[in-house]
Amino acid sequence: MGTLLELDLTRGVLETPPASPIAAFRARHLPTLRELVAALRKGARDDSVVGVVAHVGGPRLSLAQVQELREAVADFRTSGKPAVAWTESFGESGQGTVPYYLATAFDEIWVQPSGDLAITGVTVQAVFIRGALDKAGVIPQFGKRREYKTAADTFTEREMTAPAREMASRLAESAYEQIVEGIAVRRRLDTARVRELVDSAPLAAQAGLDAGLVDRLGYRSDVYDELEKQLQYDDRLLAERYIRRGPRTLDEVRKTLPWPQKPLVAVVRVTGGISVGRNSNSPMGGPGSGSDTVGAALRAVAANDHVKAVVLRVDSPGGSYVASDAIRNEVLRLRSTGRPVIASMGGVAASGGYFVAMPADVIVAQPGTITGSIGVLTGKGVVRDALGRIGISREAVSEGANAEMFSAQEEFTDEQWARLEEILDRIYKDFVAKAAQDRGLPEDRLESLARGRVWTGADAHSHKLIDELGGFQHALTLACNRAGLDRDEIAVTSAPHRNLLSQLKAPTTTDDLAVSAVPLTLDGLTTGLYSALGLPPAGVLRMPFSWEIS
Repeated sequence: MGTLLELDLTRGVLETPPASPIAAFRARHLPTLRELVAALRKGARDDSVVGVVAHVGGPRLSLAQVQELREAVADFRTSGKPAVAWTESFGESGQGTVPYYLATAFDEIWVQPSGDLAITGVTVQAVFIRGALDKAGVIPQFGKRREYKTAADTFTEREMTAPAREMASRLAESAYEQIVEGIAVRRRLDTARVRELVDSAPLAAQAGLDAGLVDRLGYRSDVYDELEKQLQYDDRLLAERYIRRGPRTLDEVRKTLPWPQKPLVAVVRVTGGISVGRNSNSPMGGPGSGSDTVGAALRAVAANDHVKAVVLRVDSPGGSYVASDAIRNEVLRLRSTGRPVIASMGGVAASGGYFVAMPADVIVAQPGTITGSIGVLTGKGVVRDALGRIGISREAVSEGANAEMFSAQEEFTDEQWARLEEILDRIYKDFVAKAAQDRGLPEDRLESLARGRVWTGADAHSHKLIDELGGFQHALTLACNRAGLDRDEIAVTSAPHRNLLSQLKAPTTTDDLAVSAVPLTLDGLTTGLYSALGLPPAGVLRMPFSWEIS
């Protein structure tokens, strides 16, 4: 008798806990990726847990998130306890490749008899709105460094440029290689056979069973009836509820006691767009990381003698150059105290997201992480004519030759374009030089890997842009090893972390002020809507945000 852990992955997972009451309410039934991984790790070592069953499908998880969960499931399976995945269908008139790749980590895969295996491969998509801008009368004016920095292509092109197509092809190829290899190993098939089956998909459930891609056909009730026969459990519990519940044994009570003081490993997160100021949270744009907040968190852990190591968790497409540089400087200052800093990349850590991770002692990423994008872009969309078509006009009186240089009402002059080119060159040169310094690579070698190009984690590893492949748990283990700590005798804390009482107190320093999130305002709504419409985000260190791997 015991507890059967349940994973419901049809809801999606959160990378970061909600940062505001509104966000928390909206996501009240969603687990974080870290919770699910921790639950599987704990469950493997808990004698009261008899197995795990997962419902897969639904909202797409990123390839890197899937790989992190696959590692956690593999760790759980070393306990000898069964791990079963089931689904109604791996894609119903849709894409089921990545969900199926996740399911192969389990001991057994069940599919509903009427379901399909739409394991049809990998697609990298990009969206172009130049035609719509032309019709609206918007004039896109963007500069970039270098040819692979394709975010501006969304506004300036109608189709992929040759460099963009080359980059997209390699992203798709690398992701496909990882998925095929993972399926082949777990299903004990040749990679050539897996590719053959993918090319013949979608497959009916029975065809998938005959090909050895699934183990059993049945409905949800059939799965649970079979598990009850095998395991005779007396309790079922969602994985996130299992990890959140209070201590139930004397050993668990002992581990929660505040004494003796355990060494701390701090987790500092950089999530969403990077900007100057405090962390933000928009209902449409999602969470954002401010250099003030992240910097204050890094300074706080540097001043805490109980913190022996730091994991910098980055899930960001980048943003502001100066904000990214400010965070990088704080990472270097933290390292100067002698404590190890391990960067753990999530689904995306590109451009400014790569910039803040690159000075860490070790960079860890999943093979499917999107990273790199060492390049720069900036510009504007001139909406003067578009507004004129609907009867809106604007006049301005300015002093200074370049007072309206970044106005959306006026096009760049030749002199302003020249100034813009100088800015791009300066920032790109600085990015490349600092990346070469942080990664210990010759500058010319680093520049050949930069040029705005996006890489998968697997390719970034082969080019030494990252150090090791793995997820958050691997990064945490590395942090402990480098600090000489026992992985099972530490406490993990998040920074910045403020309890309700401390949040109610008036701030007394600028660091106190920095660790509170920016209040939700109409400005946040406007920014979120602006991004949702595909208009350019703030910041010159931004990855090609329109890339989507599915």
